[in-house]
Amino acid sequence: MSYIGTPIDTTNQFQSLQGKRFSGDASTTAFTLDVAPSSVFDIEVFVENVRQDPNSAYSLSGTTLTFSAAPSSGTNNIYVIHQAKAVGTIEVLDSAITTAKINDNAVSFAKLDSTNQSFVKSIPQSGSAKTSSYTLTTSDIGSFIEVGSSGAITIPNSTFSAGNAISLFNNTTGNVTVTCSITTAYIAGTNTDKSSVTLATRGVATILFISGTVCAISGNVS
Repeated sequence: MSYIGTPIDTTNQFQSLQGKRFSGDASTTAFTLDVAPSSVFDIEVFVENVRQDPNSAYSLSGTTLTFSAAPSSGTNNIYVIHQAKAVGTIEVLDSAITTAKINDNAVSFAKLDSTNQSFVKSIPQSGSAKTSSYTLTTSDIGSFIEVGSSGAITIPNSTFSAGNAISLFNNTTGNVTVTCSITTAYIAGTNTDKSSVTLATRGVATILFISGTVCAISGNVS
């Protein structure tokens, strides 16, 4: 996750600017740096305390600094300061990411785990209307399934967990068959295991999974 807010909690440390000194001899033009700058503009080069023009006074190739003309003789009369230097990777600690640091509306429903999706008040639709035989999947949890013309629903066995819930909406002028392949399926308020149930026209039903092998169906079903 990208960094948001302050302060930064990090296990890495920024590195100090680095410098290098050389002695000119009026003939040598190439000098070796300890770190390879990315550009001539990433360093400041001074000869006899006079800053050199990065556009014309010197060039870079890796760690080799080459002057256009050999600097005059002098002990440590050349010095280089690295203005841009790699730093350690910033790691934002989990404890630093709080609710206050997350922008409003920044987290979409799809980014919530299945537990927190259950707390969202709106019920999203899972895919498009089902117009053929469709078997429920875990991606349907917390959503509603629209059943269109020629559609049918199957509740599979050993797929869901206790507390998972899925809603069905029969958006047709006729009844829709819900096949209960799950081991045990009850219509809420009854004690009879159903191998299939009928969802009435324009009816809504919710399937609550008691376990992977048991569910209860409430709503416009018979």
